[in-house]
Amino acid sequence: MHCKKGASMKRQQLQFLSSWLNSRNRKPLIIRGARQVGKSTLVELFAQEHHKKICAVNLERYPDLTPAFSGKDPEQIRQQIEFLPKMARITDDTLLFLDEIQAVPEAIPALRYFYEDMPDFSVISAGSLLEFALADHNFSMP
Repeated sequence: MHCKKGASMKRQQLQFLSSWLNSRNRKPLIIRGARQVGKSTLVELFAQEHHKKICAVNLERYPDLTPAFSGKDPEQIRQQIEFLPKMARITDDTLLFLDEIQAVPEAIPALRYFYEDMPDFSVISAGSLLEFALADHNFSMP
């Protein structure tokens, strides 16, 4: 019974992500949750199921990206991410996954500019303890 409940929940989460991906006015998505509950695994599974190339960036590992997110240019952010070691070129059919987004608080308001300037670009972020990052910064979200 417990396994069925977990599988059903995962299926519901994947269905939600599918609806998000296919929505007309898709905004960057923020997945919130405690550490080690499967946020990253869910996004990777979703990308695999939808045959999307995924560019996963754990922002805890790259705090030096902070200046890129401080600007308001999503193209510049994309270029800076492409310069990271072992990172492939990011195309329009790539799913950009910003993991542990709370580690670079400037990345949270930058999501707005992906929505405004690159609306067809798929961006998912995930983080834990986001309440603290959100409380410390004054910004508006799309």
